[in-house]
Amino acid sequence: MKYYVVKYQGQFGFIKPWTAVRDSETFSQQFLTPSIIEGIEKKLFPELLKEKGIHKILRHRLSYGLLDLQQEKTWSKGGFNVTKKKDVWKTNLGIIIRGVMVNPTLHLAFDNLALAERSLTQTICLIRNEDLLFPIEIIELEESEFDLIKGFELDFVSENNFKVGHNRFDDGNSMYGELKIFGNPFGANDE
Repeated sequence: MKYYVVKYQGQFGFIKPWTAVRDSETFSQQFLTPSIIEGIEKKLFPELLKEKGIHKILRHRLSYGLLDLQQEKTWSKGGFNVTKKKDVWKTNLGIIIRGVMVNPTLHLAFDNLALAERSLTQTICLIRNEDLLFPIEIIELEESEFDLIKGFELDFVSENNFKVGHNRFDDGNSMYGELKIFGNPFGANDE
């Protein structure tokens, strides 16, 4: 099968693991879950907003240069609070260590050139809106050539699945996949 692959690159990116809600050290997840791919697809093709599932992105591959550890100040969902107990001021502030991907590269595979060309005109983000990836080029590849691209890919239909989170596009149902690693995914954009 022939793929039309759009290559995206950015300066940094962060994918919050679903298990990291209260973790003091949170490292960017190395793979994209089904709901992340579906969200990217809905951003690229807004006519799919009312459709469930992934329809146009056939495969993906994520790589990055390294993880950079950064401190981030956080507070609870209710906002910043200050209280005084026994002459001691207390806040609900916390500090977490966040591992952010530096120089992420994402390849998205489509089955026709028109979809790839539409994607080439748009930026995407991995999770947070400030983590933009920019379209670089379209590459025409056979499926066997796509498998030579270094990086992480979560296979959504594998029999060796593990739980990867809850799908916000499917009533919070559990998502599963098998993590596949192709080559050395770190520093993979140094090709």
